[in-house]
Amino acid sequence: MSTTGKNVLLVYPKHPDTFWSYKYALKFISKKAGSPPLGLLTVAAMIPGNWEKRLVDMPVRPLEDKDLRWADYVFISAMCIQKQSVQQVIARCKALGVKTVGGGPLFTAIPEDFPDVDHLVLNEAEITLPLFLEDLERGRVQRVYTSDRWADMEQTPIPLWDMVKKRNYASMNIQYSRGCPFNCEFCNITVLYGQKPRTKGTAQIIAELDHLHQTGWRGSVFFVDDNFIGNKAKLKKEVLPAMCDWMKKMNYPFAFATEASINLADDPELMRLMGHAGFDTVFVGIETPNEASLAECNKFQNKDRNLMECVKTIQKSGLQVQGGFILGFDNDPPSIFDRLTKFIQESGIVTAMVGLLNAPRGTRLYERLVKEGRLLNDISGDHMDLSMNFIPKMNRELLVSGYQRTLDTIYSPKCYYERIRRFLADYTPSQQKMFHFHLSYVTAFVRTVFVLGIAGKERFQYWKLLAWSLFKHPRLMPLAIGLAICGFHFRKVSCGNMGYPE
Repeated sequence: MSTTGKNVLLVYPKHPDTFWSYKYALKFISKKAGSPPLGLLTVAAMIPGNWEKRLVDMPVRPLEDKDLRWADYVFISAMCIQKQSVQQVIARCKALGVKTVGGGPLFTAIPEDFPDVDHLVLNEAEITLPLFLEDLERGRVQRVYTSDRWADMEQTPIPLWDMVKKRNYASMNIQYSRGCPFNCEFCNITVLYGQKPRTKGTAQIIAELDHLHQTGWRGSVFFVDDNFIGNKAKLKKEVLPAMCDWMKKMNYPFAFATEASINLADDPELMRLMGHAGFDTVFVGIETPNEASLAECNKFQNKDRNLMECVKTIQKSGLQVQGGFILGFDNDPPSIFDRLTKFIQESGIVTAMVGLLNAPRGTRLYERLVKEGRLLNDISGDHMDLSMNFIPKMNRELLVSGYQRTLDTIYSPKCYYERIRRFLADYTPSQQKMFHFHLSYVTAFVRTVFVLGIAGKERFQYWKLLAWSLFKHPRLMPLAIGLAICGFHFRKVSCGNMGYPE
């Protein structure tokens, strides 16, 4: 394409302090953000080579007017939780007369909420971005570009990693697949990406790992797939064996994390291969131990199984389970709060994200609530801000107070550190994982001594954990310290400011 060269500024907006922002944990390791904006880095690789491209990741550095004045176009991509920051960026661009191009999950889900955006390049960029660029070249650019087709992920380019300073981030990220074979009522993933998982080729994944390795990155890499195991057969036959070989050849430079459904526990071979390939953490949407609520939300992959045993099976395979839970289903009884608290404690799920149920636009839950006259407004995107965008069946005051009590309990120092010990006692990490020393680890440990061990309300639990780890599981001491750091963040965002120092 011979598109006349432009100056394009790619902007990733700020997001509030939430469970997954890890803001207070990142301070311990001197990082500014969890991971870079993978979507924008991938889009940057699709933009013509003769365009000048710059990136402003607002969680890392502020967006300045001089950045905007330099640009011919400002490309913005975001998630729902970043909506407020997105609107501020759009307003600034409009005031300076800079054209904006919006894309990604937020704009695709609710394009009508952004009348001031000059161009909306919706759905998947592999399809709609070339249409926009072609029309721009011909001088007939339209306002909205959309498609009802799904992209071929084997055509997705390698992200332009050179656009970010990797030292600012705790983890890098890769996408292997889009879509999920399940269709939970409250989830908009199938709306955005379809129910048939689409994947990259094995050679593509190895090429991305090679490229990331060549940049000098060593450490955590998060596979951002909403369900990494959506196509189990391909993973076991092609992708994971190739990753195992690559990791061994490269002396295990990365530690992988991802998201998967609970049926991972049904496949010992898949868990074994993931461990050998370098995976050590998996987020699982467990949602609730209440069978009636699972049936209500169409979470059939979680029904009729011992969820506790599934979690322990995955943990014992060398994969730490991070769990997602939801309160506020129509079928939730008043006893759900104590029942969920007990499940989280006994399962040893240290990182337990508990949120109130909300209905994103486009989901079957949203449509049902509209028909029932129970919908109130749009979601905030913050899983823990006490908001619900519909009228729940349970008394709202009872629901919110029970929810807050659940958070206060599971993230109290006593309960949280108890879960760490329970998890580590059953956890058998993969023997293939290599430890790569970083100076930031020493700095982080020293900070934990002062912030958690001396000034923190959890100081007794902190020293108890360190002593227990040292004598029982010395190899897992770095993980224990890391989980203690995460707990400090979780308490700050879930239980309010409990007097902890900044």
